Amino acid sequence: MTTAPAVPDPTMEAIGQAVAEGRAGDVAAARRKLLGLWSAIGVTGDPLHRCSLAHHLADLYEDPAQALAWDVRALDAADAVTEQRAREHHTGLHIAGFYPSLHLNLADDYRRLGSFEAATEHIEAAEAHTPALPQDPYGDLLRHAIREVAESVEGRDRTRRASAPGSPA
Repeated sequence: MTTAPAVPDPTMEAIGQAVAEGRAGDVAAARRKLLGLWSAIGVTGDPLHRCSLAHHLADLYEDPAQALAWDVRALDAADAVTEQRAREHHTGLHIAGFYPSLHLNLADDYRRLGSFEAATEHIEAAEAHTPALPQDPYGDLLRHAIREVAESVEGRDRTRRASAPGSPA
């Protein structure tokens, strides 16, 4: 996202810093920081915070069952985020744009667990939400990942995708 936050948000900044730390290789520290933030936010806290945190935290787990638990939390929280709240964070942000990625991650978790029927339901939901994706490199990346996971589901392939978030480079 290239637009500046509409209002400074220390929690979103802390989430972003922890995510960057995880991407830089310190997954354990990033996970600890995000889990600490989760405790501070609470299960009834700001849904945008919960959605963002859970979505990113899921990527820090190799175990698809652990990732699934966080991806379910992210989707549940997204359902509670209002357009107004999304725009308070970034003026051009739309909650509809979250759903392709959220459903993609759930499809991938279920696929890796061998639950191909559930994976199919979520990959279809991801595909149905693709019109909300921007026509830019990020949108292209997600559309490609959706196709990749759909092919893996169809082939009953349970292996971790090399292109999945958190995969070794």
